[in-house]
Amino acid sequence: MANRPRGYGLTAEVKGKMAAKYEIEKEQEARVWMEALVGEPLDANASPSEPLGPDAFYAALKNGTYLCKVAERVTGKKVKFNNMNMAFKQMENISNFLSACEAYGIAKTDLFQTVDLYENQNLWQVVCTIHALGRKAQSKGFDGPVLGPKESQANRREFTQEQLAAGQNVIGLQMGSNEGATQAGQSFGKSRGIMGTDK
Repeated sequence: MANRPRGYGLTAEVKGKMAAKYEIEKEQEARVWMEALVGEPLDANASPSEPLGPDAFYAALKNGTYLCKVAERVTGKKVKFNNMNMAFKQMENISNFLSACEAYGIAKTDLFQTVDLYENQNLWQVVCTIHALGRKAQSKGFDGPVLGPKESQANRREFTQEQLAAGQNVIGLQMGSNEGATQAGQSFGKSRGIMGTDK
């Protein structure tokens, strides 16, 4: 991790808000799912039933190799990774995972940035990306372990020109009705009397 100075002011406030979003339950769900896919523990020294917590989760994923293995299992395609401990190789591993996710169909808005993980800038976004991969896998018919709810599908409606024309003649209930009551003869409250001030 780069030697970043401690944040003050707005930087510290933003970092605090990002840390407050972190949900330990979602991290544990992601961890259990990844371990079921890969077939090996994310952290060999930790109990599988206890969440790792942000620091241990970050340390286990930082080099990107485990994430590449996860992407391989889900996509069914080879994801290249390197076991060297050099920073640029580890960042390349993370980038390869993100590229595999994008090629698989995950929206760019659901992906974290390499520095979010490598420099522990926004670990919550990393957890969200893993959940997005789980959702996408279900929608593509992946028959392995399940993570989270199934991704929603588009349900497009097609209308004929006759149906569209018929809809133009309908007055919706929110627009009121033009039948029945009129405003003729209505009065509310006491009528206003104007008194003259002539002498």
